[in-house]
Amino acid sequence: MLAEHVDGVIGIDTHRDTLAAAAVSPIGAVLETTDAPAYARGYQRLLEFAHQHVPGRRCWALEGTGSYGAGLAAFLADAGEQVVEVCRPKRPPVRGGRKTDMLDAVRAAREALATEHVIQPRMRGAREAMRVLLATRQGAVHASTAAINQIKALIISAPDDLRAELRRLNRPAQITRCAGLRDRAALSTEHRMTIRALRSTPQRVRHLQTEARELEKEILQIVRQQAPGLLELLGVGPITAAQILVSWSHPGRFRSEAAFAFPSPVSPQSRLPRA
Repeated sequence: MLAEHVDGVIGIDTHRDTLAAAAVSPIGAVLETTDAPAYARGYQRLLEFAHQHVPGRRCWALEGTGSYGAGLAAFLADAGEQVVEVCRPKRPPVRGGRKTDMLDAVRAAREALATEHVIQPRMRGAREAMRVLLATRQGAVHASTAAINQIKALIISAPDDLRAELRRLNRPAQITRCAGLRDRAALSTEHRMTIRALRSTPQRVRHLQTEARELEKEILQIVRQQAPGLLELLGVGPITAAQILVSWSHPGRFRSEAAFAFPSPVSPQSRLPRA
C-alpha cells in the first residue's frame, strides 16, 4: 500500500479557479491545509507547501488529472513529484465552499493511502493529442447524425408534392437532391421555407463529414507513428487503434476489463454516417 512507502500525501481537490490542498500523514492525520489559484504561481505555492509539511518521501493525490487538475499534474510531473489520481466523488449541487473543498482534499489523500492499487495519471503528449482529436471527431459524427435525422423529419412534414419526390430516394440520394433544391417565387411561404431548410441541412452534413474525415487522417498519422502494428490487426482501423492507445496508455488506469469495451472494432462510435 502507498502508506508504507511515503512520509505523507498531499491531497488536492481541483476546481476551475482554485485548488484546495491537505497534507496528510501515513496514518491519515491532517498535518496542514491550504489553497491556491489554479495557475502556475499557485502550483509553485503548493509545491512549497509540500516541501514544508512533507519534506521527505511524498505523493500527491489529485482529482481530475484530465480536467481541472491537468495543469497541476503536468507541473508536478515536470518537477519530479510522484502523482496518483483519485476518483472524484458525486457531489450535491449546493456545497459548503472552502471548508467542504478542504474536506475533499483530505478525503483524496486518505483514499490514496487506503487503496491497494493506485491509479496513475494519464500520459500526455501523443496520447493526449489522440484523445482531443477523437473527442472532436466524435462530436462531428454525432452532429452529422443529428443533421441527417433532421432531414428525415423535414421530409416527413414537407408539403405533399415535395414529400412524394423525396421519400422514394435512399439517404445519399435524398441528401444530394435536397442540396440542389431551388426556391420558386410562385410557391407558398411554407413550401419555400421548407425547401430552404432542406437545402441548408445537407450542407451542414457534408461539412461535418468532411471535418470528421480530416480529423481521422490526423489520427491515422499519429497511430502510424506510435503503434503501426495495431493497424495490421484484422478489424482494427485508425479510430479503434487510437482509442486503444488512449485507453491503455498506462496499465494502472483501469481495474477491470469492462473499460476496454468502448474500443471494440464494431463500436458505433467508430463509424461515420454515410451521406
